[in-house]
Amino acid sequence: MTFIQTLIAFFVALGVLIVVHELGHYWVARWCGVKVLRFSVGMGKVVFSRRIGPDQTEWALSALPFGGYVKMLDAREQDLKDLPPEDLEREFTRQSVWKRFAIVAAGPLANFLLAIIVFAGLYSYGIPEPSSRLRSVPENTAAYQAGLRGGELVTAVNGESIQLWTDLRWKLLELAIERQSASLEVQRPNSSQQGATVQDTVTLRLDGLNTSDLEGDFLGKLGIDLARPRAVLGKIVEDGPAKRAGLREGDEILRVNGKPVIDGLAFVETVRSSPGKPLEIAGLRGDREFVLTVTPEPQTKNERTFGLIKAEVPMTPEMITASEAPLAAVGKAVKKTWDSSVLTVKMLGKMLIGEVSWKNITGPITIADYAGQTARIGIISYLTFIAFISISLGVMNLLPIPVLDGGHLLYYSLEVLTGRPVPERVGEIAQRAGVGILMTLMAVAVFNDIMRLMT
Repeated sequence: MTFIQTLIAFFVALGVLIVVHELGHYWVARWCGVKVLRFSVGMGKVVFSRRIGPDQTEWALSALPFGGYVKMLDAREQDLKDLPPEDLEREFTRQSVWKRFAIVAAGPLANFLLAIIVFAGLYSYGIPEPSSRLRSVPENTAAYQAGLRGGELVTAVNGESIQLWTDLRWKLLELAIERQSASLEVQRPNSSQQGATVQDTVTLRLDGLNTSDLEGDFLGKLGIDLARPRAVLGKIVEDGPAKRAGLREGDEILRVNGKPVIDGLAFVETVRSSPGKPLEIAGLRGDREFVLTVTPEPQTKNERTFGLIKAEVPMTPEMITASEAPLAAVGKAVKKTWDSSVLTVKMLGKMLIGEVSWKNITGPITIADYAGQTARIGIISYLTFIAFISISLGVMNLLPIPVLDGGHLLYYSLEVLTGRPVPERVGEIAQRAGVGILMTLMAVAVFNDIMRLMT
């Protein structure tokens, strides 16, 4: 069932992105007076079609779902000698270079517009997300050297206010790619007055990260992690190891085998990694400390054995719902889309010069996996995934590679500068080169997908 859900989530997302992209081309072509012959979702052989509208445009579904196209009246593809004069005026190549530029650019711009609409809707609705509060910071890390110890709430990065954990991660990733330091404004717990905080500013160095760090948990490399609740036990299951050992609901776990427990997640990790091994637990019950021994019960799942004491342990981080007024949400959505696009271009540029690994290129298998995962988490995660993929699709289509929209825009830019179209022979050679580049990128993406499945 999970596999089927993943496929459905993938093809729904893919269908939305294709339709939006091609609708951009279609509507601007119509506004510019160009006759559209076919609007196809999918490539290859047409399996279903219906003609609609005054131009009898053929709306079609084609056999291969990976892509789509808008077929316009074009002298390069059709014989126009029997067409009436009014249709000849609506032929694509007879339009001004600015109209052709607008028609081609409309597809990627539609993808950016979709991302803005989705983000604006989410920001207006309010997205419940973890706050930017930090977990206990390990020694000998960049975060520890910056003066962070854990429990701090990060309120700004380089002067830009943040509230959410995703905002913190995003800002630090942008700076890490540029190897710049981050100035973090934080609220620290005031040790001399319970419940009070003090403001502080620390400088976090990011130049210690290497290329491979950016491919994984780069925040973990810095010593930064999401804060979790204290290890206070919830419901205790009858006849489980925790109950038999004497643990009770409300007990706070302080130490395991003499080592401090920083939060609920750390306690769960310790228990899971100790199947069948006795653990000496020091805890707090009310205002009284206690020590007892519990032996996690071994459990096996997917050929992996882990420990279980059958007690609830809270691990949900501090959550906030950040919502914006409609106009502010649109502005924030535009900025998010712009920042994401710029970061994508920077990553591509650094791949070309070898500063970022080509392993970051993902193909349809990984995208399908992410689609399934986000769909299972919830509609907000799924819509966010669609927005980011839409941005990636828009950026990729604007790359100056022949056969992509960006390649055609390059031709039209040269036409504006030189006053004449790119020679047909040059265009043919560039098309072959463009196909080769795309096939190479696809091969790299599929190879990366397969390697991820094998690891």
